[in-house]
Amino acid sequence: MLQVLACGVVVFPGLFFVFRRVLPSIFKQWTDADVVLVSERLVSSIHAIMATTAGVIVVLACRGNIMTDRYWLATYFVIWYGVPYMTYDIYAMYLSHYYRFRVKGHEEYTEHSLTTVNSFVRREFLLVLHHIALLTILLPVTLFFRMDQGDYFIGCLFLTELSTPFVSLGKILIQLGLQDCWIHKANGGMVLLSFFSCRIALFPYMYWVYGRHYGIPIYGVPFHLTLSVNLGSLCILAPQVYWFVLLCRKGWRLYQRQCHSTAAAGSQDSSPLPPPSPPSLTDNQPKGNH
Repeated sequence: MLQVLACGVVVFPGLFFVFRRVLPSIFKQWTDADVVLVSERLVSSIHAIMATTAGVIVVLACRGNIMTDRYWLATYFVIWYGVPYMTYDIYAMYLSHYYRFRVKGHEEYTEHSLTTVNSFVRREFLLVLHHIALLTILLPVTLFFRMDQGDYFIGCLFLTELSTPFVSLGKILIQLGLQDCWIHKANGGMVLLSFFSCRIALFPYMYWVYGRHYGIPIYGVPFHLTLSVNLGSLCILAPQVYWFVLLCRKGWRLYQRQCHSTAAAGSQDSSPLPPPSPPSLTDNQPKGNH
């Protein structure tokens, strides 16, 4: 009974439900879209902390022989929490999408329909595909096709979730209006560092560890592995690289904006009577969805 209650099927939707009830009583000015967004991010952070902790435990337990050492958490975390979370998260992302556009006044978002679902899938196609791929690829590999080997590498894959709490914290700080504080800036650095380390550099590291185990150089590892393993690694790595590039571009834009703001403030301080700036033709234009 305790095992069922602790399972992700109950934990993650339950936490999401609790946050959606509690947050409006604390932040009364928030819209439904704000509440759903922050609730989703909080649950994502909790899952990420659990997955990272499980990953550290599995990696430490299996570091003796990276191919044959076993640890029960490598399999059971995927069953109890990985699959339920990925399934829940697709639904939570849809709700966040739905309420965001409903608050903006889109007529088709007055109620749930195939139109709203189709719009969500089109706008968040890569994320939805990522979740479905994990459900249809990682689960079968973890349970059926590993031949009781490679728990160490499953633990490494759990560590990819390390960046999620920092990504979520950034969005929550923006929601709280704290995007100009030092915490948000420091968190932005942690997002880039953790994302690169645990979602990109982790894959060359796993190839290097595998090569060291068998006494082959890292450039020879892809030829030592099966085509399906290499393709699976590439399919997981490719969207991570794409998202990292987007994060870097966003960080660079924010840095440039801050530099321009600082320069403008300095010029105003040195000029007692700054000339008025002409009104912009785009001041009253609706802003795009970034």
